[in-house]
Amino acid sequence: MKIVLTTVSPNLETDVDPRFGRAACLLVVDTNTLEWKAQTNPGASASGGAGIQAAQFVADQHAQAAISGDFGPHAFDALQAAGITMYIYGDCQNAQQAIERFKAGQLQQVGSPTRGECDSGHHG
Repeated sequence: MKIVLTTVSPNLETDVDPRFGRAACLLVVDTNTLEWKAQTNPGASASGGAGIQAAQFVADQHAQAAISGDFGPHAFDALQAAGITMYIYGDCQNAQQAIERFKAGQLQQVGSPTRGECDSGHHG
């Protein structure tokens, strides 16, 4: 299964980035082989629509799941429309730990946006 995680730098040992749309990196991981590639998040420096741009990247990777610290309403809607399941990190500190917990079914699945339209940090 292919998943995408939000991280602060492009490697498996990196810390997780709790922001979806504004995360520094998007780490694409095949959970069966642990092959991975990292991409600078196209939404990280966007003046608007960061969550939607990041969600489009995830969809373009044909990922089945996205893992982050939170999902705003626009990102949530875009990912849900693409059929991508969302999970939150919880207390995971790094990408490797999050991958292991995902594979063990220990991450919380998201059923609605985890952050509102006007919450701090949503716009640039």
